Amino acid sequence: MKNILLVDDSALMRRVLCDIIESDKRFRVQDRAVNGLDALSLLSRKTYDAVVLDVNMPQMNGLELLKELQKRKISAKIIMASTDTADGAKVTLDALELGALDFIHKPTSALDCRNGTFSQGLLRILAAVTDLDVLSPAPASIPPGPTTAPKTIPVRNIAGRVGAAPAPIVDRSERKTAPPPSGKAVFNPGTQIVALASSTGGPKALQSVIPKLPANLKVPVVVVQHMPAGFTASLSERLNSLSEVTVKEAAEGDVLMPGSVYIAMGGKHLNILNVAGKYTIHYSDEPAREGVKPCANYMYESLMDSKLDRIVCVVMTGMGADGTEGIQHLKEKKKIHVIVQEASTCAVYGMPKSAVNAGLADQIVPLEQIAQEITTNVGVK
Repeated sequence: MKNILLVDDSALMRRVLCDIIESDKRFRVQDRAVNGLDALSLLSRKTYDAVVLDVNMPQMNGLELLKELQKRKISAKIIMASTDTADGAKVTLDALELGALDFIHKPTSALDCRNGTFSQGLLRILAAVTDLDVLSPAPASIPPGPTTAPKTIPVRNIAGRVGAAPAPIVDRSERKTAPPPSGKAVFNPGTQIVALASSTGGPKALQSVIPKLPANLKVPVVVVQHMPAGFTASLSERLNSLSEVTVKEAAEGDVLMPGSVYIAMGGKHLNILNVAGKYTIHYSDEPAREGVKPCANYMYESLMDSKLDRIVCVVMTGMGADGTEGIQHLKEKKKIHVIVQEASTCAVYGMPKSAVNAGLADQIVPLEQIAQEITTNVGVK
């Protein structure tokens, strides 16, 4: 049974969240804390399998607690469950930067927390971060820091390898030049594209990949990161400020440009279509697939009838199996190369594991080496 620390200043909310967590026999709420100071005292003395943390609390709020845990080098698997995760994407991204593994929007009413969407989502995330089997994926998060020198890892020999500690990221936004207007696209059919899928662990992991891509990357990069509507714009802006490539939330009708990264809008499915000889973004509104929306399977399958010579597929940290089915279908029609994130550098080894088990991985590499392998595979202008 997994032991959970619940941190929330509302007595009613603590009761409701406790009932939800303990409705699954795999979990028990071992301790409850009423604010960050109370939680800090407990985390200094005890170890928990996961922590469910509110943001707005007296004396020490959730973000202040995360900062203090970093300062004291106290390790904990933290899930943010707060109304602020919906009120402001910046708060959520800040929490992920500070070490939270994942987040879920908590309804303002304690009674509304008992609805199936929230309670099932919370239990699904708890299962993922505590290394239990999960049937379907959930939103985003942060990987543990890799610790040794990166090395390409053959599919047949991946045990025991870990990635490199992240290099400092420099804000390059002032040096960046804008991409050509959509009507003057220089990316033509008969070339390549990079299509990347990530989920739990993705927002932080993407900061170890996107800012390392060169501005003169020869092809566009399209990313499906599992996040709700309203969060992907902030994620794109943050990555853009750190990167030499141009990063934006993909808009309907965007023409794909080399040296640019397009992040799928939360709450819609992203497709890549060949329109008048140019590859463009098109959104569709089918139901969630693999439990998520956007779903990477749709992105990969939309490329099946393209005129692209080759597609580099990248599968990164996340729970569930999104990406595997789409890549399998894509492989039936197109030449592809699949790069998969190595297990020990993943926050959750679900999506990458699924791709490996399906025999799709051409390379299995640590997080810190993914950008280099992308660049090596597609080249620069």
